[in-house]
Amino acid sequence: MTDAPAKWPFRWDLLLRYRYIETIALWEGRLTTRHLCDTFGIGRQQASKDINTYLREVGVGNLEYDKYLKGYKPTGAFHPQVTRGLADEYLHLMARNNELMNMFESLSLNVGNVEVLSQPLRDVKPEVLRPIMQAARQQKRLDCDYVSLNHPDREGRIIVPHTLVYTGLRWHVRAWCEKNQEYRDFVLSRFRDIPEIMDESTHGGSGDSEWNTQVTLRITADPRLQPAQREVVESDYGMHDGVLTVSTRGKLVPYALKLLHINPREELDDPTAQQIVVANREEIEHWLFG
Repeated sequence: MTDAPAKWPFRWDLLLRYRYIETIALWEGRLTTRHLCDTFGIGRQQASKDINTYLREVGVGNLEYDKYLKGYKPTGAFHPQVTRGLADEYLHLMARNNELMNMFESLSLNVGNVEVLSQPLRDVKPEVLRPIMQAARQQKRLDCDYVSLNHPDREGRIIVPHTLVYTGLRWHVRAWCEKNQEYRDFVLSRFRDIPEIMDESTHGGSGDSEWNTQVTLRITADPRLQPAQREVVESDYGMHDGVLTVSTRGKLVPYALKLLHINPREELDDPTAQQIVVANREEIEHWLFG
């Protein structure tokens, strides 16, 4: 695994498309001209030209056409040339809904005087992520090995994934668990070996009521702060009438609060330490961990 080259003799728009080609092929295992057409709004002829140029000049030997898949797949000699081959590149690409200027965190931009802290990378392999994505899109059962803090020795699970989730700290997949007979969160970096896709399931995302329930968090400045201090905090968070409303899915409430650095069950002695609190704590109690 190597860092992407600092410079390439390509226009910015072409480099974005080459990175997209490399990322989709590696992590989904199938690339077609339709991927490029839908994402970049280009014609099929231009998309075909981009793929052929990638094959000839950028990633020589990286992709091959598979007539059964009706698309290009990675070869055994695949080696990233314009990406770093990290799961986060693909996952953030999916999460950002084709916002082309922000789709790769590893993209080298000439912007000085800016420093961004990055999260530690979680090890997720392409051969693990591909079947999870395929099963989620086709609502199929997945036979996999999984480890957790309660079960550090791998154990077999059959799950039906429906959505990948980025919490700001890590990626997990929301899925029906046949062992526990309920929907649960599974951390991507804790899967072991290659999951095996099985038959279709009746347990799709539409049946996950806790996932589909919308919850509104009402965030305010800590009332123990002085009025002038509250005004500062309210301005920091862009509050209206002293309240910041955050809408999220029920099962994502704990993650949303962690991103805000709020522990709703612990009141710190110093109100300037946390600065903000949850005003509707009783309403969201059901969704908290523990």
